[in-house]
Amino acid sequence: MLTQLGILVLRLFSHLPLKILYLFSDLLFLVLYHGVKYRRRVVDENLRLAFPDKDDAERKQIARQYFSYLCDLILESVKMISISKKEVMERFRFVNPELLDEYFSQNKSVIAAAGHYGNWEMASNIGLVTDKKILVVYKPLTDPIFEEFLKKVRSRFNAKLIRMKTSFRDILSHRKESTVSIIVSDQTPVPGDSVCITTFLNQPTAVFMGIENLAKAYNYPVLFCDVKVLKRGYYTCTFVPLIDDPKSRVEKEITETHVKHLEKMIHAEPQYWIWSHKRWKYSISDY
Repeated sequence: MLTQLGILVLRLFSHLPLKILYLFSDLLFLVLYHGVKYRRRVVDENLRLAFPDKDDAERKQIARQYFSYLCDLILESVKMISISKKEVMERFRFVNPELLDEYFSQNKSVIAAAGHYGNWEMASNIGLVTDKKILVVYKPLTDPIFEEFLKKVRSRFNAKLIRMKTSFRDILSHRKESTVSIIVSDQTPVPGDSVCITTFLNQPTAVFMGIENLAKAYNYPVLFCDVKVLKRGYYTCTFVPLIDDPKSRVEKEITETHVKHLEKMIHAEPQYWIWSHKRWKYSISDY
């Protein structure tokens, strides 16, 4: 009952213009950053580990900018519940959708890697610039009612959500048609998952092998959704080709390549990555 009531409130709230929602974002920032100090220790520790060469003042500035952006991201995510096709295309512009057509003209499907960077939720709107099937790999939520609600929101613009555990089978079921499979590359694996140990943001880091395994299994080229924040509420996404010939690459090369690309994005503008996530909560020895 509480979940359904919460969904109703979110639906009603989402119909407010973004300029009004950003006022709530400013208030939320005061609460999270100055009031309850939401995950401040997690953010500060992550920044300390990632940027040991920066001084405390620099890291504090990044943290403040991050919390400000996090609040915008929360309110933008609410807006996605009811945002119009016209508005979302104005606010999240795909720079080079013709690159997808080049692959499709060769009867190829592609994997589009993405990070928890900028408004990554809007990357699922690739369906607005192509009529091909968009497959979004996701981790299920514990609340089935809220999960079903989010699936409907995320699939509004020609996207189909598929569970991570069944992604191989589900992507295989679409092998006779050209598809874009969107996979977030920086999720935290749990011990027992198939991982690659690499260095990410100055830390030994376990990374899911899913993108590499899928690319090699189906010989799907790997692109990266390179998101840029232009100004408040406006983004671009450029498809950056990373690997065109997956089957010819040595083990872990594909994983290392997409990790390094995301790292480059984060170093350029660190405030737009999800620093409040406990990315290194497991020891490498646990894997």
